[in-house]
Amino acid sequence: MKRAATLFALLFLIGCGDDTRSAPAGGGSTLQSTLVDADGDGFLEPGPGEPLTDRGTTSELGDTLVTFGQLTDTHVRDEESPARVPFLDRIGAPFTSTFRPQEAFSTQTLDAAVRALNQQKPDAVFVTGDITDNAQRNELDLARAVLKGDRVDPDSGDPGYRGVQQPDSADPFYYRPDFDAPAHPGALSQAQRPFTAAGLDAPFYALVGNHDLLVQGEVPPTPQIDEVAEGDELITALDPELLDQIPRDELDAQTATAALLDNRFGFPSIDVPGDPARRFVDTAEWERALERPSFDYTVDLTDRVRAVLVDTVNRDGTSRARINPAQLQRLEQQLDTNRLVVVFSHNPLTDEALQVLDRHPNVVASIAGNSHRNRITARGTYWQISTSSLADFPQQSRMFRLRKTADGVALETWMVDHDGQGLAGISRELAYLDAQGGRPQKFAGAKQDRNARLFVNVP
Repeated sequence: MKRAATLFALLFLIGCGDDTRSAPAGGGSTLQSTLVDADGDGFLEPGPGEPLTDRGTTSELGDTLVTFGQLTDTHVRDEESPARVPFLDRIGAPFTSTFRPQEAFSTQTLDAAVRALNQQKPDAVFVTGDITDNAQRNELDLARAVLKGDRVDPDSGDPGYRGVQQPDSADPFYYRPDFDAPAHPGALSQAQRPFTAAGLDAPFYALVGNHDLLVQGEVPPTPQIDEVAEGDELITALDPELLDQIPRDELDAQTATAALLDNRFGFPSIDVPGDPARRFVDTAEWERALERPSFDYTVDLTDRVRAVLVDTVNRDGTSRARINPAQLQRLEQQLDTNRLVVVFSHNPLTDEALQVLDRHPNVVASIAGNSHRNRITARGTYWQISTSSLADFPQQSRMFRLRKTADGVALETWMVDHDGQGLAGISRELAYLDAQGGRPQKFAGAKQDRNARLFVNVP
């Protein structure tokens, strides 16, 4: 379904004549306040908070051991890049994330999430992968600048926006903020302007995800793809008669990409300014940028609590997790401690890795991203937790507080809405209205997947 038409139809059908209403700033702990669309008019407003839901065998609560936050799937993107494939989105599943109406506002949305998370005063923050959207060097530089509180220049190529959402686009598939409902004239131009980010107050510990190392999160970079990324032609559509020839299985993504680059299909396109900063990066560049010797590492948060980070990216391609035997051996060794352990990864851990965790009663939780969905499930004596993305509604981060109990510990967790200031508010509004986005896919999860007190009986 066409994005611009869908957004307009939604607002028309609900009888909303004013499409210039400002988005609610709000933000902060959802224990105190949430964002709701109580009257169904397509706009969010402040709602009541969601208290913690007790899960597991309850026990008397004691002191706090540590607090920490999680940002995941921030998908900082160069929305003007020729290496993007927004045209695939019109095919539908499984390509429903190759174009989003809010995609030009990713740096501002991350900055707003950082400000809101700072208000929660975590002792540390874990950034669990897909920090960037398309493994480009300029996206890495942007994300790092936002997280560290540096000067951020979101524009690429020549000054000003040039891409599929520009005002003079005649393609009805792409939402144009300057004209299409809900209209935000000038927002695209504003999104290209430099700003100084707030930066995380707490130390942060990062992992890479598949989108950080693979083109569109699925295909290993090649010189041929690099040439496209740095070039001056942005494909906007495919011949409708050829759409059925596009493979749907991501295992075929490398073959499909090669076929596209070999010009087997016709490509309507627009000219965009080239930019060598759009080249693709590898693991070593990420390690240098984030000052990590490896993305399998351990952080002892206190003398009682350890965080173990596991790299799940399959460098050979696809978004699926891969954890090799050496990593499993290392994981076993790091769990062999008298500390309580929380394990972080981008993808949810593989069955083999979970079996390692099963053998260690000091494991409290396995925390991941990748799914863009809030979810909490019990596995034996510990909890598996996934957290939503900043790319899709509800655009939330997550907080954790680990507390002693009479019988072990309790991991309290709650969602944090970004503060919605400036372009971040527009971003959340569009993410909420996105017909293929996080709201219809129920990425927010159920109440028990968001704010919960998770009891763990530790021997």
